[in-house]
Amino acid sequence: MSRSTDRTIRNRLGVATDAGAWCTIGKIPEPPADVYQAAGAGPLRPAFLRPLGMLGAVLVAPFMPIAMLFSLLASGEEALRRLLSTKEERDRAGASDLDVERRDKAIAELGLDQTFDGNWHGAAAQFLLRWYSHSSHHQRFVVLAQGRILLAAPPKRVSVRRDERMRVVAEIPVGEAVLEDPLPAYESNKLRICFKDGSWLALTSEESRSDLHKYLMRHPEPGEIQSTEA
Repeated sequence: MSRSTDRTIRNRLGVATDAGAWCTIGKIPEPPADVYQAAGAGPLRPAFLRPLGMLGAVLVAPFMPIAMLFSLLASGEEALRRLLSTKEERDRAGASDLDVERRDKAIAELGLDQTFDGNWHGAAAQFLLRWYSHSSHHQRFVVLAQGRILLAAPPKRVSVRRDERMRVVAEIPVGEAVLEDPLPAYESNKLRICFKDGSWLALTSEESRSDLHKYLMRHPEPGEIQSTEA
């Protein structure tokens, strides 16, 4: 975490943090009607960008063909570079591609391509169903602070100055859940909040090996949560 980001968090949230990163969740599946009503029947999707926020996209749109051209040129340059590369370089590139393939396979096997574990009566689902009731913003700044998991966001969806507008919108107390890197052997942007009843919620960080990943790498044993189940 950069010093400026850490300072913003301290000033804005009023907490000393161990690590933090901007994350998103996947699409929330359609829940059973009774479970949805019992959870308050809150929104299941983030808010749309306001017209002012969409203006930026409109202004950028005319330049998209140029951006696509540069992208194609970059792809061609990469293909040419690989063609002219040495055997050692090609072997390294092949090994990297294999790592990506293995990582993607592990993501599918662990179910991390899903938003949560699938149990609508679990703690993860209950937390998930209230996700956008706390804030209509599409991202959460996930913070580890003295054992707690804090989630911060602007109250409403914004396109700029998210750091300055964020506030704590949800908190998971110590002992209720832990944050883990489910793929420590790979460079990935996947994280998982594991609740004490065994349910879990998948997060996707804005960047691979985020500040949270690095923290969890330095502290690989967060401690098991004792289940309340018999």
